[in-house]
Amino acid sequence: MAKEKQVFFCKECGYESAKWLGQCPGCQSWNTFVEEKIKVGAHKTSVKKDAVAPTSILKATTADESRIKTDIKELDRVLGGGIVKGSLVLVGGDPGIGKSTILLQMCRNLVHTGVETLYVSGEESSGQIKMRAERLGTFDKDMTLLCDNDMDNISAVIQKSNASVVVIDSIQTVALDEVSSAPGTVSQVREVTARLMQLAKQNNVAIFIVGHVTKEGTVAGPRTLEHMVDSVLYFEGDKNNGFRILRGVKNRFGSTNEIGVFNMTDKGLEEVDNPSQMMLNGRPEGVSGSVVVSSLEGSRSILVELQALVCQTNFNMPRRTSVGVDFNRVNLIMAVMEKRAGLNLWGYDAYVSIAGGMKISDPAIDLGIACAIASSMRNKPVDEDTMIIGEVGLAGEIRGVTNIMQRVKEADKLGFKQCIIPASNYDVAMEKLDIKVTKVANIVEALGTI
Repeated sequence: MAKEKQVFFCKECGYESAKWLGQCPGCQSWNTFVEEKIKVGAHKTSVKKDAVAPTSILKATTADESRIKTDIKELDRVLGGGIVKGSLVLVGGDPGIGKSTILLQMCRNLVHTGVETLYVSGEESSGQIKMRAERLGTFDKDMTLLCDNDMDNISAVIQKSNASVVVIDSIQTVALDEVSSAPGTVSQVREVTARLMQLAKQNNVAIFIVGHVTKEGTVAGPRTLEHMVDSVLYFEGDKNNGFRILRGVKNRFGSTNEIGVFNMTDKGLEEVDNPSQMMLNGRPEGVSGSVVVSSLEGSRSILVELQALVCQTNFNMPRRTSVGVDFNRVNLIMAVMEKRAGLNLWGYDAYVSIAGGMKISDPAIDLGIACAIASSMRNKPVDEDTMIIGEVGLAGEIRGVTNIMQRVKEADKLGFKQCIIPASNYDVAMEKLDIKVTKVANIVEALGTI
């Protein structure tokens, strides 16, 4: 007979413990353990008659991926070319960032092209969904709505319907009766996701699930949730800023480096065809500490403005702050500038930020950070028609970056007159472009050039 057992789960990462702990050993979070009851019992060890036998990889057959276009180019780009039938996609992001908005816009486009769609909501009523849908645009064809949070009822409706795409908004509100814990807990989220994954594979239905995020920005619930799904998409951006970045963190059917850029308007999310031009709109002219750098996001090169503000400190320890770039990377670059370029930054506060709300981890912006800090410290503006590319090493050398031609061509297309690149990346083919290419080998040479 199965009996109940009390265990404790971490709400942030799903770490399991037999007793309550003040700090989670997995994610180091405080006061995140909750008590749940699970049923344990003896499991049958006999082999089933219909058990699946192993198959040779040489005899295994492959099938072409059947993709459904959403008519949202930026979303299709992140998904790898469209929705794959039988896939389970997790969409995460901060509250109000646009998760439900883009999925509702996707459903509108799908029903317009004749794809049957089912929208399941455990948070809103059908009237509320219709009000939001009317704000986004007119539905030319009918879409099925289900406002329920019982997983058994949702499963029955999915099996009976002919829907090819299903949206679950959100996974934290759906519950199973056989699990005694409340909706949104670790056990419920894990079991509901496992049931949805089984439905997606058996019925060849693409299922999108919306996931809430924690204060650190990760999807709430157990970490295994991201391992169970086929794709994980994250919405990034400041709610006070119109830009939204849809980034593919995991994708079994495409690249994980692609991003989609959107602009939030009163009629929903609009695609941004030229992100570089929009990111550079409103850039100040003749101001020190402002440079343009190139970040490679998937198959596209995006130019963004990097700003730095350096001023004398009033404290014993200088203050260093970064927004959109790695804080430790900024400290490392400043240490290289002090050691290799002879700049005395120990008595200055430094603030580095990426304009537009983007988060960039590309090492190609290292030289741009150094030039922006030096420009602000000396109060000498960098030429506004100059783009800077390069990775800074600890020895002060400027190392090469990937896809340099694509970055330089993007700057040339937007009308920049000069591009500073690593000497190891220089190619004679760049001489055919209208932009002047300046190669530098170390940080001293780069700072002397600007």
